[in-house]
Amino acid sequence: MAEGNSPLAAGPLETRTVSHLHPAGSFDLADHPEPTGREEIWRFTPLDQLQPIWADPAAAAVAVTRTSDQGCWAEPLSPGQGSRGSVLVPVDRAAALASARAERADHLRLAAGRRYDQPIRLDLRVDSETGLAAHHLVIEAEAGSSATVLLRHGGQGRYLGNVEIVVGPSAQLTVVSIQDWRPGSSHLGQHEAKVHPKASYRHIAVSLGGDLIRLQNNVSYAGASGAAELLGVYFCDAGQHIEHRLFVDHNHPKGKSLADYRGALQGRRAHAVWVGDVLIRSRAQGIETYESNKNLVLSDGCRADSVPNLEIETGDIVGAGHSASTGRFDDEQLFYLRSRGLDPDEARRLVVRGFFAQLVARIGVPDVEQVLMDKIDRELATGPAL
Repeated sequence: MAEGNSPLAAGPLETRTVSHLHPAGSFDLADHPEPTGREEIWRFTPLDQLQPIWADPAAAAVAVTRTSDQGCWAEPLSPGQGSRGSVLVPVDRAAALASARAERADHLRLAAGRRYDQPIRLDLRVDSETGLAAHHLVIEAEAGSSATVLLRHGGQGRYLGNVEIVVGPSAQLTVVSIQDWRPGSSHLGQHEAKVHPKASYRHIAVSLGGDLIRLQNNVSYAGASGAAELLGVYFCDAGQHIEHRLFVDHNHPKGKSLADYRGALQGRRAHAVWVGDVLIRSRAQGIETYESNKNLVLSDGCRADSVPNLEIETGDIVGAGHSASTGRFDDEQLFYLRSRGLDPDEARRLVVRGFFAQLVARIGVPDVEQVLMDKIDRELATGPAL
């Protein structure tokens, strides 16, 4: 099949209602001026850390390793070729820069009706203290396909990454994106998915290392009865800024969406931000949605900002709700465990593990689940003592 004739390549995007927390997209960098902090979408982000990115540094290389091929990689896509640009339109300056700088997009095409029993793995690594690395990935899950795609980001540097996802009719797709950078790194990106009728899409964001992580995760629908599940796990350590922003555009009837993000914070100036926004258009009758964010504060000097939003244009829905909570370590749980003979550090570890365990188990990739829990254990071991 010719690259320009993908069966899932969409035509022009539906005119999007401008949401309170989601500006209209544009590929033109001039439409995304450098933020000042007065903009709603940038008000939580430490803009001083972004100056090296806006300064237009020389390009840095992204080392791409495919550790599981399974015959699903197609030819790379240039801007405007095939399905590239049919779903993802940049909504901020970082995404627009990534789109402009990534000359070729890696292209993963999952064949119609095929079930991929093993995760498809892609490792993305940067090792540059001065340059700016940009990457674009297009994932097309054709009708009736089923797969898990695992993205691992690591190394050290400044990274901009766009991920464009098309989930075809009745397809089942899980995308797991792990951000585990070394200190001194920053990662900004936009992940955008279009979910077709009767398709099921799960996105799982795991954000751990790096000085600054800021991900915009968006979902819209290409027809009725699509389902999306957005999950997130993050551990924010001293001096780190981890920011997740979600936008679900219920633009067709009978869709479903669930967002569940959980994070732990420890150390001075650890800052976590979660902003969830669900837009229910007037035509989206019979939809069901819920979004939740929970933060566990493990020490003094941390800050968690949690902003759930619902924008509802019709009352003809099954249900819509949101919740957000930020709490200190549970003294009653700790007392119970210590009364059973556990030392404070082990009791603390068990409580935090329990906080994350249910969500981590939904990743569905056992080796990743184990690595993540081990990483959380290591973070706790280096944190402030109780």
